[in-house]
Amino acid sequence: MSTATTGTSVRWLTAEQQQHWRAFVDASALLNDALGRQLERDSELSLSEYEVLVRLSEAPLRTLRMSVLADELAHSRSRITHTIRRMEARGFVERRACLADGRGVNAAMTDLGFERLERAAPGHVTAVRANLVDVLTDDQLTALGAAMATVRAALRPPCECP
Repeated sequence: MSTATTGTSVRWLTAEQQQHWRAFVDASALLNDALGRQLERDSELSLSEYEVLVRLSEAPLRTLRMSVLADELAHSRSRITHTIRRMEARGFVERRACLADGRGVNAAMTDLGFERLERAAPGHVTAVRANLVDVLTDDQLTALGAAMATVRAALRPPCECP
């Protein structure tokens, strides 16, 4: 595209940058699809549901404020609410009033949710290894992790924690 086409001055990607960008977009979509299919097939969990269970399992008392959970997963408040509603109906989580301020809502993992996560984790880790970790060299994986940590830090809004 030219600046005449868009009417603005844009720093277009070079051919090499475009190649890397498309490889990232395609590989990310394929990886998420493969991991999602494995979880659905083996554990009847979506990738989003699995990530919710992981985050809750790592939190004190297996409980997180819904807004914090949404931020950690880079989901909208609406999307996390729908995900939690589905998981609550299946008995994996419970919503509870936030005792710290009374205004917020917490998501808490149930014992059933923890059991589902324990059953799902081995297959998921195997799929992560087969589709990403074992495909890359150690140096490539380190570079990928460092690059994505930089992107995450640039995109994640600063914490408004007290």
